[in-house]
Amino acid sequence: MLARLMALLLLVPGSTAAQGAAPQFLNPPGLSKPTGYTHVVVAPDGRTVYIAGQVAMDSTGQLVGAGDFRSQAEQVYRNLGKALSSVGGSLDDVVKTSTFITDLKNLPALRSVREKHLDRTHPPANTLLVVSSLARPDLLIEIEAVAVLRKVVRFTGVE
Repeated sequence: MLARLMALLLLVPGSTAAQGAAPQFLNPPGLSKPTGYTHVVVAPDGRTVYIAGQVAMDSTGQLVGAGDFRSQAEQVYRNLGKALSSVGGSLDDVVKTSTFITDLKNLPALRSVREKHLDRTHPPANTLLVVSSLARPDLLIEIEAVAVLRKVVRFTGVE
């Protein structure tokens, strides 16, 4: 009986490795200082990464591209890239995004910018939401992401 149980455990990848592990919470340099949230959380499996909604802020918290949707979208993708590189990943690792825009007229510009940054042959799953506003009235776009890294990452120091 014990041999069968051990064999079954070997067939379930990561079932024992994840026990006792904790998520890793990171606020990478190059992203604005968050208030009340964490930019990047790596799940206990060391491969699944959750990235908080990124907006068009530079590392000092200043808005990039006031009134310019395309400039803001470019900054958002730069920020997503910085978040992913902080854990050894890239935009190629993104499997799901949720995109929030304040005006549907910006959809063509969003698609144009997105095609420059994401794999067109294997684009991530996406949810697009048109919202009345974001955290600040001058923000025109926000994107949150989930990525699956190719290699497991473990950190000893967080923040």
